[in-house]
Amino acid sequence: MIKKLLSMACVLALAGTAQAATNWNMSTEQPDNNFLTQNAREFAADIKAATNGELNINVQSNSVLLKRPEVKRGVQQGVVQAGEMLVAAIGNEDPLFEVDSVPFLASSFDQSEKLWKATRPFLAERLDKQGIVLVYGSPWPPQGIYTKKPVEQLSDLAGVRFRAYSPATSRLVSLMGAVPTTVQTPEVPQAFSTGIIDAMLTSPATGVDSQAWDYVKYYYDAQVFIPQSFVIINKRAFQRLPENVQKAVLEAGERAEQRGWAMSREQTSKLTQTMADKGMVVGQLSEKLAGELHAIGQTMTEEWLKKAGADGQKLLDTYRQP
Repeated sequence: MIKKLLSMACVLALAGTAQAATNWNMSTEQPDNNFLTQNAREFAADIKAATNGELNINVQSNSVLLKRPEVKRGVQQGVVQAGEMLVAAIGNEDPLFEVDSVPFLASSFDQSEKLWKATRPFLAERLDKQGIVLVYGSPWPPQGIYTKKPVEQLSDLAGVRFRAYSPATSRLVSLMGAVPTTVQTPEVPQAFSTGIIDAMLTSPATGVDSQAWDYVKYYYDAQVFIPQSFVIINKRAFQRLPENVQKAVLEAGERAEQRGWAMSREQTSKLTQTMADKGMVVGQLSEKLAGELHAIGQTMTEEWLKKAGADGQKLLDTYRQP
């Protein structure tokens, strides 16, 4: 009899646990082999382990659930509970979301991490007012230039259909004298094969993900800027979680942010080498082209400050402190 009672108690306990479990959907932009997606999956696994399965996050990669322009609104409205997206994609909403994409403001990982730490509180405050929790950010590798032909100066890019993926990159491409053409990451191979674009500015990660060697020959390690992606959560969904689960989510986010920076640093040289191994010509900018691009960076910094106002100046002052 006692054994039966114990057995029934175990069944009821398991049933109670099953009923208590919360299941979330999370939209991520990149394919499964991309380190940002791998980091998101580890984040989800971390939470599941820490909460003993109280919160399960189903990570859907490659923009299957939501395309990049839909992610923020989708999280805000609860279409999905969590999402990962490029921060600068919402730069039109507020210039502070695109500070990481101002050319040459922060080119190295050390500079970029310092800039992110200065920027994060401003973004978290803005998102919180919109019903969104900023959980963690992860950097992409530095942005380089991909072309079919050698480029020695900006005039070599005049009129070239050049991929853009955010308001900031559209402005940059225009100042370069090329023609900005918005193409999302999963559509890059098709855009090249159908002649929609002839060149692009992106990271070695996207270069490898899209097998850039199939349609371009040259990669210039320009390190124009290091864009951020972030993971955001619907605030109402977050607040409905028990306190211990909320704590587990935030702690997992802290670990994911640290891991993301480490992964990006580690992956950059490996991914660049992969492109070289596949036959691409990997090189540095010519002195003339570097000078022309840095001049554009100065112009865009001034433009950004005018748009960003007092908060933008405060952000830059914090970033530039020794």
